[in-house]
Amino acid sequence: MPRICAILMGAAGAASLLSVATARAAPRTDLLQVPPGFHVSVVSDHVPNAREMVRGARGTIFVGSMGAGSVYALTGVDGGGPVQVRTIARGLSLPVGVAYHDGDLYVSDMRRIVVLRDIEDHLDTPPKPEVVADNLPYRPGDHSWKFIAFGPDNRLYVPIGAPCNICDVGHEFGRIISMNANGTDRRDVAYGIRNSVGITWQPGTGVMWFTDNGRDNMGDDMPSDELNRVDVPGQSFGYPYCHQGNIADPQFGSRHPCSEFTPPALLLGAHVAALGLRFYEGTEFPTPYHGSLMIAEHGSWNRSQLSGYQVVNVGFAADNRPQPPTVLVGGFRQGQRAWGRPADVLPLPDGSMLISDDLSGAIYRLTYGDAVPTH
Repeated sequence: MPRICAILMGAAGAASLLSVATARAAPRTDLLQVPPGFHVSVVSDHVPNAREMVRGARGTIFVGSMGAGSVYALTGVDGGGPVQVRTIARGLSLPVGVAYHDGDLYVSDMRRIVVLRDIEDHLDTPPKPEVVADNLPYRPGDHSWKFIAFGPDNRLYVPIGAPCNICDVGHEFGRIISMNANGTDRRDVAYGIRNSVGITWQPGTGVMWFTDNGRDNMGDDMPSDELNRVDVPGQSFGYPYCHQGNIADPQFGSRHPCSEFTPPALLLGAHVAALGLRFYEGTEFPTPYHGSLMIAEHGSWNRSQLSGYQVVNVGFAADNRPQPPTVLVGGFRQGQRAWGRPADVLPLPDGSMLISDDLSGAIYRLTYGDAVPTH
């Protein structure tokens, strides 16, 4: 029998094969706030701890997870039938990141990258994960989960987060590396990065952009999370010496001034936990959104007043400078209570966009126009 977690029947209802222990309450899409003309619907609410998403060549949506330790495959998302959610890998260590390349699905683990070969031919009988990159830098602590992505150069990009809130990690941690699809030829891309959980490339320019989460325990309003761009290999963005381009760290800031580092392209706000990001290349959304950057803000965990818990849109000026973010999808929190936490965004070829929510275990679809989606 296929390992199917759930089959959603669209407007007719849902038939769940999940156990009672993993079932979740329906996401509160009625509480979500979007600009006029936009609509949000639930694709599936049976994707526990949903994190990074990627689309396969045949339209399968692959989803990594945090605490669940599983990787999922969603079929039927393109409207070709009822949505099925299969668990295609289990028992991995924080398999947050998924990346699709030449028919294979790459998955991040805390210390390695594994691959499921020819995955869309084997959704019901998934292959055993094969290790392609082992012995990634690891130290017990924070930020060992990894958002991964293939760049325009067909190399796999992998962040190596700092194993702490604030510590001097040299060049072993706090960086982004790249490698060939077979795990060889590892290269350093950028340094001075505390915790990047989102990497993407701008269409047309090929420029790499990434999010970086600022340190904790400097108060409610500093430092800001960052949107950064990599113009040349080897740039350093300041961690642990400098935060948000202009704030010296209380412990390490005296060692290197902020002037030594590349400043952020844009400040996103303190503790918003900016994670997955993608450029919108579709035409379904209104013209001001074309070519803009969509960013999932997972939300604060230790701020006295919650921040984030939304999806924001970043437009660009004529000189390609990013403009202040505006809220595209809000309402995942009501005051000081949050029912959802956006983790990633994924624009689709039809012009709609998926949003993962690891708190509700859900995938949503954002559309624009008169027709309200049925799934």
